[in-house]
Amino acid sequence: MKAVLLGRLQALRTAGRPVAVVTELGSGAQALVHDGGVEGELEIPADSLAQVRRQLATDTSGMLDGGLFLRAWNPSLRLVLVGAVHVSQALVPIARALGFGVTIVDPRTAFASTARFPDVALTTTWPDEALSALAPDSRTAVVTLTHDPKLDDPALRIALASDAFFIGALGSRRTHAARLERLRADGVADAALARIHAPVGLPLGGRRPAEIAVAIAAEIVQVLYAQPARADS
Repeated sequence: MKAVLLGRLQALRTAGRPVAVVTELGSGAQALVHDGGVEGELEIPADSLAQVRRQLATDTSGMLDGGLFLRAWNPSLRLVLVGAVHVSQALVPIARALGFGVTIVDPRTAFASTARFPDVALTTTWPDEALSALAPDSRTAVVTLTHDPKLDDPALRIALASDAFFIGALGSRRTHAARLERLRADGVADAALARIHAPVGLPLGGRRPAEIAVAIAAEIVQVLYAQPARADS
């Protein structure tokens, strides 16, 4: 790889931006594909470029049509859980098995304790402050689980202003309708509110914490792999 392109790759990775290195095996020509466009000496056909973006979204390296090879470089997957509750306890090991680094946000120190969550990153600052510091990106899922508007709503406002690929909220349809009204009153647009998956989790029928955790994890995976390719720019 040429020095200029290598420097750009390193800069993009340091900034936490997903980037694909595409190499034409016959000539060795290369290009970088990221959310800001395409750069490098290799011209990538439109159909191949769409495939690159799909594979980058799903963190899949491999051969492409036309003798091209793609190496996907993505930031680590992250899951931010607002609420140190029973569902969180069940969800942490599932998320870790799926490759997510997990952070739990809850200012209630009686709940967010190392005794209840050993070896888990805990943040006990207020959720809006915690989410702002965590800076959710396109590889981050955020799920609110407390049922307490004072905790869930501030976190959702920050998450909705971010690039988080998944935003979910626990609660009934009635609870969610009331949540939407509060967020609208705070100036959140309907287009942003439509990003919230609520009631969070695929409708598997389970009611116990572990069953709810499985449903949430399943929906996160479904959304992760269903992300459309970004428009070429």
